[in-house]
Amino acid sequence: MSDQFELHAEARIDLGKGASRRLRRLADLIPAIIYGGAKDPQPLSLIRKDVEKALENEALYSHVLTVNIGKAKEKAIIKDMQRHPAKNNITHIDFLRVDDKVALKLHVPIHFLNETACYGVKTQGGMIQHQATDIEVLCLPADIPTFIAVDMMDVETGQIIHLSDITLPTGVTSVALALGEDHDLAVASVIAPKGGDEADDLDDAPAAEDAADGEAEAGDSEE
Repeated sequence: MSDQFELHAEARIDLGKGASRRLRRLADLIPAIIYGGAKDPQPLSLIRKDVEKALENEALYSHVLTVNIGKAKEKAIIKDMQRHPAKNNITHIDFLRVDDKVALKLHVPIHFLNETACYGVKTQGGMIQHQATDIEVLCLPADIPTFIAVDMMDVETGQIIHLSDITLPTGVTSVALALGEDHDLAVASVIAPKGGDEADDLDDAPAAEDAADGEAEAGDSEE
């Protein structure tokens, strides 16, 4: 895919945990690093509000970005993003340089389609459970999908959707499936409504009581 996102960064010289804390608290900047390729890792800093604005678009996570460092431009993907455990603020970003001719691994978000119209939900009263929200794939930068669609329309209660059930775009392969059938992970399922078995038991209860009463009456008449 062509670059659709740009982030502006500054090279960072002041390193260490103390320097990173000062960046976040005093300058409202996010410490980062870009690495990979034939170049040395380069510590960076980014303006927090610009990053948070860009992250409003989900596609940012699975696109090749242009990271502007002064007058230099670097093609990269977001490889890792750390957040504060309590405040959820971004505390650090790792960028991985990309080469158009070299395949890379990254996580692509799943979009579950037709969930409300799902047969197992609408007709059978089941409930959808998500076992995964993204899929790790291997592909060239030009083939990175924005998302992977999983259609839930015809899924029935008790049915499980695995990685092998999903059709990936051309040029995109599942990292997990490449390891063998044992890694064919569940992605989503439709489970039966809670209390279904109990409801059946309650429905059978009156019939059982009637049968018991009938046997008692038969016994009385014989006496």
